[in-house]
Parts: sequence; C-alpha cells; structure tokens
Amino acid sequence: MKVLIVDDQKLNRTLPCVLLRQQGCEVIEADSGEAALAALQGRSMDAILLDISMPGISGTEVCRRLRGDPALAGLYIVAYTAHALPEQRVEMLAAGFDEVLIKPINRQRLLEALRLPV
Repeated sequence: MKVLIVDDQKLNRTLPCVLLRQQGCEVIEADSGEAALAALQGRSMDAILLDISMPGISGTEVCRRLRGDPALAGLYIVAYTAHALPEQRVEMLAAGFDEVLIKPINRQRLLEALRLPV
C-alpha cells in the first residue's frame, strides 16, 4: 500500500511513517496542503493521512479538491486530527473523508483506520 502522510508537524508524521513502513507500506511525507497536492501530481497513492489544521490550505480544503478530481476518485482519505468532538467527526466525514484518526495515535488504531491487518 502507498500512503501519503500530510502534517505540518514533523513529529506527527514520524510515528505513522515508522509504523506503516514496518507493515511494508511505501510512505511519502508532505508538510503542507500545497505539498500534498503537488505530491499527488502524476503519482498513484492508495491512501492519504491528512492533518486538518495546517497553515495555508487546510486538510479539509485538500480533501474537497481531491474529491473533485475524477482521477483521484478512489483515493482513501483519512482525517488525521486532534479534534475529537462528535460533531467535528460528522463534519469531517461530510467533507469527504472516509475515516477519522484522532491524535495521539497507536499502531492498532492507525492500521484499522487505513484498513490494514492489525
């Protein structure tokens, strides 16, 4: 599985990168919404772990743009956020995210969110 991990904080990218590489995933990192959109140009990915709160283009806006691109219709998009209120989860799913992963994460929850074997 090829996964793009997008978060403006390096520390928040490190743990999922390590855990997913241990699972045999190919992982690419991006530190902004703009970098995420650029990383997806001409590259096939299976999933994206996308931080919601970032400077510049927010994760929600990135998700909306990706959902509007027919070439990326099958991309599995997971909101990667510290925002855990039930109404926020509903809003994220309504914005086009397939799943919500709440920070801080653990191995089991990360793999479940990406539908990988635990």
